[in-house]
Amino acid sequence: MARLAVYATGTLSLLLLIVSIALLVAHTFMNTVERKVKEATILKNGTEVFEAWVNPPPPIYMQFYFFNVTNPLEILSGETPVVDEIGPYTYREYRPKEDIVFLNNGTEVSAVTPKTYVFERNLSVGDPQIDLIRTVNIPVVTLLEMFKNNKVLKPIIEGTLKTYNEGVFITRSVHELLWGYRDPVLAVVHNFIKNVSDTFGLFYKMNTTNDGDYVFGSGSANYMEFTQIVKWNGKKNLDWWTSNSCNMINGTDGTTFHPLINKDDILYFYSSDLCRSLYAVYEHSEIVKDIQAFRFSIPADVFANVSINPDNAGFCVPAGNCLPSGLLNVSACKQGAPIILSSPHFYQADESIVKSIVGMNPKKEDHETFLDISPLTGTLIQAAKRIQINVYIRKIENFKTTENLKTLFFPVMYLNESMVIDDDSAKKLRSILLTGRVVANVPFMIMALGIILGIIFIVLICRTNKTREDGSEEERGPLIRTS
Repeated sequence: MARLAVYATGTLSLLLLIVSIALLVAHTFMNTVERKVKEATILKNGTEVFEAWVNPPPPIYMQFYFFNVTNPLEILSGETPVVDEIGPYTYREYRPKEDIVFLNNGTEVSAVTPKTYVFERNLSVGDPQIDLIRTVNIPVVTLLEMFKNNKVLKPIIEGTLKTYNEGVFITRSVHELLWGYRDPVLAVVHNFIKNVSDTFGLFYKMNTTNDGDYVFGSGSANYMEFTQIVKWNGKKNLDWWTSNSCNMINGTDGTTFHPLINKDDILYFYSSDLCRSLYAVYEHSEIVKDIQAFRFSIPADVFANVSINPDNAGFCVPAGNCLPSGLLNVSACKQGAPIILSSPHFYQADESIVKSIVGMNPKKEDHETFLDISPLTGTLIQAAKRIQINVYIRKIENFKTTENLKTLFFPVMYLNESMVIDDDSAKKLRSILLTGRVVANVPFMIMALGIILGIIFIVLICRTNKTREDGSEEERGPLIRTS
């Protein structure tokens, strides 16, 4: 019986090793984990995924940093601008989904995302109602560009500038610059052109409002379609740019992504702030709240000049009017205002642009846009979207105010929209990932058990052989011992 038990142990060890290797080759348990994740990652009423999509639990913060102009008179005389960064002025951002409607048998979902901003004094450097910023007078610069050839409005604008002592630079409170103030020059133009508002603010009419109607894929037909944008404001493509590829609306809205992400994946997302689709590529792995995440960041090619990335030719507006690397002209989607977007401090921009403004100090860790994502579930663990608003200023013929100006991409402010997963969501995700790892590692557990049984089998065999050897010596000895 003992010998039978020994050989049974050896047989079981071999069987377990064969089974474990077969399971590893077939990816049986890993496939089971992936299938469960795909089944769970669907926008469907009553699920945790849907509830988190409708009302994201992690807090989102919007930080605004302004560039205060310290030498306005020298700039008007043609000297290099000098600016000081002031900020952050931090607002908590609330962005629940509303007007949710399921379409096409649940394969698509339409929704809007109104954003509400609430000031966070403890996370800010000062009071936006009191703190003053000297910066480019965007309404004036815009009107000078728009009506430089208008024989009727041009003299009226010039007269208004003199009357109200308005110029290329203006001093206003942070609150006014963000949320709006009545501008006297705009008010005069409004009397002639009603669709020109008399109020200006960088985020004017953007508090408690949404950026358009979205239709998303629910992921029920294909997990890769999870929250992919199908339409925005009823359109499948944009019409601001000069090529079909640049006008494509690709990916998600940047807050959610499909599960089962690999390092070789390219993650696309659409940003209405930038009026275009972007993409991010794998950079390195991170650990955030004890969760392994893949960091994806926007490569320099996304905003590179056409000489570096020919695919960006469509972003040259008008056609052929291409800017240096790191800049994006969005005037076509900003009512003609000479707005140029970039990364903060012209990070990844052409070196000549960085050197054109004293006070620019681009740093990867402070000015990069990135996404930290759980590769198994596609959950956003940590993220930061960083955009700088610049104004194109130059000498405009017959406008005395601008006669000595250099041609500049003048930085006004930049924003850092960031989030980190909350503790409760992190705890749930760690539990899901742990369960997934346990299930995926079942073949290794079986293999380990097989190895242990194999070791036991070898030990038992060795002991059996030793017993036999001892018995053989006894048998070889004399039957009658003489001493």
